[in-house]
Amino acid sequence: MIQMGKKNIVVVCTGNSCRSQMTEAFINKYGNDRYNAYSAGTEPHPIHPYTIKVLEEAGFDWSGHNSKHIRELMKKIDIDIVITVCSSAKESCPTILGVQEELHWPFEDPAAFEGSEEEKLAFFRKIRDQIESKVKLWSSK
Repeated sequence: MIQMGKKNIVVVCTGNSCRSQMTEAFINKYGNDRYNAYSAGTEPHPIHPYTIKVLEEAGFDWSGHNSKHIRELMKKIDIDIVITVCSSAKESCPTILGVQEELHWPFEDPAAFEGSEEEKLAFFRKIRDQIESKVKLWSSK
């Protein structure tokens, strides 16, 4: 549910399968009194299973979430703040009229990490923790 008086934030990543989903979760946790966070992609893919797993470990039930295209959200909400979390999305994100602030928080892509299943999961956790730290610091301002 959209609450009046809060700023709408859209976190954009290319696939909307990892980093943007995690950032959405943490902004809604730490900035819930001031922001409604959403995530979207420029070329959406299904949410990565490890994204759901590491968010669950952090206390979020992300099983009912879907990837969305940025243009979908542009039709539904007035966007106040755009945060891109990968360079590709920063380059390909469409211009959004009325945006008050654009931020770029580049994080490594956990889906692109190569290694054993254990190593991949550890890398997802590392990126999740980096995102949580960034959001906590930003939302405390």
